[in-house]
Amino acid sequence: MLKPILKGILLAAAVIGLSACDNGNNQPQQGKQYDVLPVSLAEYNLAPLTEAFSLTCGHCRTMETFVPQIESLTKQSVEKMHVTFNESAQVSAIIFYTAVMQLDGTPDKAFMEDLFAAVQMGADATAEQRQTAVEKAFESRNLISPYQLDEAQQTRLFEYINKAEEITTRGQINSVPAFIVNGKYQVITGGHETVEAMADTINYLLKQPK
Repeated sequence: MLKPILKGILLAAAVIGLSACDNGNNQPQQGKQYDVLPVSLAEYNLAPLTEAFSLTCGHCRTMETFVPQIESLTKQSVEKMHVTFNESAQVSAIIFYTAVMQLDGTPDKAFMEDLFAAVQMGADATAEQRQTAVEKAFESRNLISPYQLDEAQQTRLFEYINKAEEITTRGQINSVPAFIVNGKYQVITGGHETVEAMADTINYLLKQPK
């Protein structure tokens, strides 16, 4: 039962018209399992394995379930980079990076789930309810919410936002979730039938020249 569900999740993020095929070659293929980014993102000091995502993305939230397995199979910690390719993503990026700058790193799984839940509340939720949920996620961890930042904190926050915007634009990251390897390669999520296959591609790319 799990395999069909997983397959549907992974295929949902695929590039339109792209499908995986078996040509008898077990080595991941450029254009099928991965792409080379248009420019190297090495100058931004991304982690070897970075997930581009958005708190507004339902598939990104579901992918959280599989991140521990990906980390185990690749022996890498998955760091996160919030995209900014539309207005809603920009707003949720403010929420995410308010957490990152106070934690000096990616929020843990429980915190991430609280942030996803707050941002992805139902359509009938009011703006006040959404704000309350966000504030609760921060204040329950003794952190300052995005709504309470002082001027200095806002200035620092927008350094994170500007960096994320540059990465999103220069890397031409137009869909999420997407895994970036060594700041040079983007894994084609829909080019894989299983998490194990995707981890194999990641491990292959980790060994390639940076």
